[in-house]
Amino acid sequence: MTQGDDRILETLESSGIVLSPAVLAYNTDYTRNYVNKRLRKLRNNDLVERVDSGYYKITDRGRAYLAGDLDNDDLE
Repeated sequence: MTQGDDRILETLESSGIVLSPAVLAYNTDYTRNYVNKRLRKLRNNDLVERVDSGYYKITDRGRAYLAGDLDNDDLE
């Protein structure tokens, strides 16, 4: 997990809505390419869910990670 992963998850959680990689990139000051790459990793760990093609939301597991209830050891 990276600082960028945390920022992406925090942005999804605080917004409370479904967001696209472009919107996430704009609001986290990361490139869209970087956000897309990290979203794949977050999806593989069930921290975000792809709602529709190109739209993501945070999962309960993602909220648990942000709350400190999951360690990096619990993730791939």
